[in-house]
Amino acid sequence: MKVKCGVDMIEISRIQDSIESLGDRFLSKVYTKKEIAYCESKGKTKYEHYAARFAVKEAAFKAVSEQVKDKYSISWKDIETINDENGRPRTEILFLKDSKIENVDVSISHCQDYAIANVTVLFK
Repeated sequence: MKVKCGVDMIEISRIQDSIESLGDRFLSKVYTKKEIAYCESKGKTKYEHYAARFAVKEAAFKAVSEQVKDKYSISWKDIETINDENGRPRTEILFLKDSKIENVDVSISHCQDYAIANVTVLFK
């Protein structure tokens, strides 16, 4: 077994600026429909949730980078974070779905200015 970890932190204002200036073009390039629906449901704090999911994508890319030919062979939407029925975030690495991934664990936190994510991947 092999354990790989990735971490990322981002300023929420950077994501907010991208969404406000590029709109659907940015959202549809980076986020899945489920992620957009979840974040939009958060009202005034939606940018914190968008930023947190962006950080998860970056952290996951870092954790699985050895499994990827090159950074251009994957897209932002190949990593999806949704919440389970208890509200806990769950991340799927869609482009490696049939690989030797045994488990993906994610931890997300955000405050007024920053979002951070830690992704740990357990390979068989």
